[in-house]
Amino acid sequence: MRGFGQLEAEIMERLWSWGRPATVREVVDDLNAVRPVAYTTVNTVADILFRKGFLHRAKEGRAWVYEPVRSREAYTAEVMREVLGGAGDPRAALMLFVDGMDEGQAAVLREALADRPADGDR
Repeated sequence: MRGFGQLEAEIMERLWSWGRPATVREVVDDLNAVRPVAYTTVNTVADILFRKGFLHRAKEGRAWVYEPVRSREAYTAEVMREVLGGAGDPRAALMLFVDGMDEGQAAVLREALADRPADGDR
């Protein structure tokens, strides 16, 4: 899995934040409020995201309606696992990651680790 390109990320962010299926027209209209983008371009990129397995789509009338397959959090966790798995020294990578956290992020990490079930409980 790799990160998204700019337009892929913009499409995914909108769909994640809306929390509902949406048509390409809705995405285009929202993007055009920020910058110009062609309907055909967004349609092509949404189709690519579907073929890559990031979006689900269903026909509604003549239009495709798209929604994310995974939540933003599930996608982020998968990217983090992949990056960590590619690190030569995962412990060193984790330590550098933790060292770069602000206190609020570190508190969230401590809380998440405390709430994590033991290996036998999964």
